[in-house]
Amino acid sequence: MSAAFHIVMKAVSTLLGVVMICLGGIWILQGLNVAFLDSFMAGDPQWALWGAVLALFGIGQAVWSVTRKR
Repeated sequence: MSAAFHIVMKAVSTLLGVVMICLGGIWILQGLNVAFLDSFMAGDPQWALWGAVLALFGIGQAVWSVTRKR
């Protein structure tokens, strides 16, 4: 495959990891009843746990996509 394809896919993969981190942070804040309180997720600690898991996967995705060779 071409080098341009790998560059684009690396950027997309990194962006996906960043989006996962942001969504996980929102879920954590909702689960801990800190922000976005008009949601069904507000005040439910289960969503804080799912948010932490999603954020960790997002960190892993971003790190993997930035550090992979090609």
